[in-house]
Amino acid sequence: MTAPHKGAGHATGRAGTASAGSGSREPEHRIPFPLVDEITRHCLDEDEPETVHVEIHLPTRPDTGRLRAAFGEAMRRHPRVLMRQAPSRWWRSRYEWVLTGAPDRDPVTCPGGTLEEARRRALLDCPPLDASPPFRVEVIEHQGRWVLLVTINHTALDGPACLRVVATAAELYGGADNSPAPPPVRAPAPGTRAAGRPGGGQRQPEGSPPVRTRPARVAADTLHPDVPGNGMLIADLPVPARPPRTPGQPAPYTVNDQLLVATWLMVARWNRAHEAPRRPVRVTMPVDDRPRTADMPIGNGTRLVEVAFGPEERELYEALTGPGTLGRQVPGRRETEQHPDGGQEITLHPVSRRAIDRMLRATAVRTRALKAADRPQLGFSGGLLTAPVLPVGVRAAGIRALRRAAGPWASSTLLSNIGRVPYPLDFGDAGRAEAVWFSAPAKMPRGLSVTTVSTGGRLQLALRWSHARLDDQAGARLGALFADALAATSYAPAHRPPEARQPTGNGPYGTPEPTGNGPHEQEGDPA
Repeated sequence: MTAPHKGAGHATGRAGTASAGSGSREPEHRIPFPLVDEITRHCLDEDEPETVHVEIHLPTRPDTGRLRAAFGEAMRRHPRVLMRQAPSRWWRSRYEWVLTGAPDRDPVTCPGGTLEEARRRALLDCPPLDASPPFRVEVIEHQGRWVLLVTINHTALDGPACLRVVATAAELYGGADNSPAPPPVRAPAPGTRAAGRPGGGQRQPEGSPPVRTRPARVAADTLHPDVPGNGMLIADLPVPARPPRTPGQPAPYTVNDQLLVATWLMVARWNRAHEAPRRPVRVTMPVDDRPRTADMPIGNGTRLVEVAFGPEERELYEALTGPGTLGRQVPGRRETEQHPDGGQEITLHPVSRRAIDRMLRATAVRTRALKAADRPQLGFSGGLLTAPVLPVGVRAAGIRALRRAAGPWASSTLLSNIGRVPYPLDFGDAGRAEAVWFSAPAKMPRGLSVTTVSTGGRLQLALRWSHARLDDQAGARLGALFADALAATSYAPAHRPPEARQPTGNGPYGTPEPTGNGPHEQEGDPA
């Protein structure tokens, strides 16, 4: 699945490259794996493929021939995407990418079948690393509309980089301008200064729990712990409201801060309901500083920061979680809703608006400092782990052992907020994108990722979990908790509390459904 395939497939890829050129083999252009690519490559797991899935929903069917031609030219304009892994042995000092100059295979296919089947393939079947490019695009019909489902091998590319290639393909296909919209201008908060400088390390935001404290894990709730792979919930939600902005002043908090607090609420309430030990919730958050223009660097370009919630988490725990459990009525609760996964009840807890607001403002201060920090992608230790002092096979064994040993201290979950899609994604006669979904891998020990993107004033949520931690019914209940928690962060006047919401479908996209690959599955800069 995630490991490079051997033998015939690799030979075919090389032959395809030769025939695509001038007829004579040009010298191979090789580049060493960057830091993130190497560490990801070391930690591949056949049971948990390293895939990123992207769905782009269009109103009309695109012409397959024109789409292939558009993607072919888009890849030539972004040559860094045309790469495969060079054959390697354990004693080499580096893994290397071969830049092929032309694709080894056509990434655009029309496989037929349903969108649910395509989603399962996106979670199960990772594009190989030994053939260029390391992504595929499937054209799928769904309820009278059409979906471009892109599956990316995360060892080579991240979602924003691949979306840049898709935007170029859309412009070539439809002839419309797909230039990115200018990013929103945000004034820094008074008194805010960068948390770190080159060579000076990173100052931990004031009040954060010490890193030696083991963070919370989403409590396991699975009937089939031996089922491999990931499950996924796709949902469409309203963007939570924010308070009115004062001219000349920064917003008190952003949608990204609301998503972080909603993620905290989801994990804390879920764990309390499952009587899990009370531990601090930590959220890993990718930050992407790359421009979205045509010269955007292609590859894995985000840096990871870890958001901890500080003393507010301990002081406001009771007010924001409340006693009680899921799955049965508890006296004093606001309401109980039925989830469409088979009728299991999900109890919704009342929340204090004042407590929510305090968490939001404290989180905003903390994330503003983290984003301003000048820090390597994976922290200051990443470069040491990948320094080519020892053979790559020895480094791989050491990094895997270190990952297992450090597993208990890994963050509680990953929140990847792509923010507003910066491109129109206008495919001409096939129409503009009506909705876009991303999902990030959910590998253990976290076993959970939350990915969001906003288009057309709506928030597209993909919740993805490891089947070693949650089954698909549990994942659906967790998604309902997230939707309710996000609604609780929505700004509203004091006389009108925000309404709790379940994840709902959006017109032609239907109601949210968990998507898994087990035997019991069911059919930027942040805003």
